[in-house]
Amino acid sequence: MTALRARGVRVRYGSTAVVDGVDLDVVAGEVLALLGPNGAGKSTLLGVLAGDVTPDEGVVELDGVDVRTLRLADLARRRAVLLQENRLSFPFDVADVVRMGRAPWRGTDREDDDERVIENVMRTADVTHLAARRYPTLSGGEKARASFARTLAQEPVVLLLDEPTAALDIRHQESLLAEALRWARDGAAVVVVLHDLTLAAAYADRVVLLAEGRVRGEGRPHDVLTGELLTDVYRHPIEVVHRPGSDEIVVLPVRVAALEEIR
Repeated sequence: MTALRARGVRVRYGSTAVVDGVDLDVVAGEVLALLGPNGAGKSTLLGVLAGDVTPDEGVVELDGVDVRTLRLADLARRRAVLLQENRLSFPFDVADVVRMGRAPWRGTDREDDDERVIENVMRTADVTHLAARRYPTLSGGEKARASFARTLAQEPVVLLLDEPTAALDIRHQESLLAEALRWARDGAAVVVVLHDLTLAAAYADRVVLLAEGRVRGEGRPHDVLTGELLTDVYRHPIEVVHRPGSDEIVVLPVRVAALEEIR
């Protein structure tokens, strides 16, 4: 079932189209990764899907309804957004930051589940031991995990994650994306912006490769993440290695020439 549908989306900053005529379906039960070089339009497109960025042209529908017509409370009960930067002006405890994710359910029957949900998502994001810490005192990775827990606390059916692994160590990168995949398998629609192409290949059911605001490739990771296409899009030689005995692929930049030149 299509949870989010984008048609003809264009976003311009001045004379520059940062998202240029994108059509996209986000399907319940799968993880969709948005990939591409810096400035490709990934975060802007995610903002349009979230209803936070109004496109100059085109439409985005959430469950068949134009997101621009939905009340903020209704949006917050359907979709949750994890931004690249997680800033808070006040020194809230981590537990209170996570509790903010329950705000959309205040005054509803689901408010009764608040403490259970908060406990579960904090354990999932590995921040239970940080519950009493002031959020501004955390490391970048700890802030990212606390913010991920807050996002999960909304219990969304559409989960939108913008570079959620950027500040994380290897263990927490893997656990966060594994959790995103579990949400998808439980019926959620998940969109994640990633720069690590090997992680995308491992956890995404489908990838969309963007360049200069346009879709250059869409489909299964094995079909889209080819050395030829990635080399063209990223303007750097890239090799895609298929690991023997598995479906896993590893995406590697070719560094030999550059290193030899420096040495």
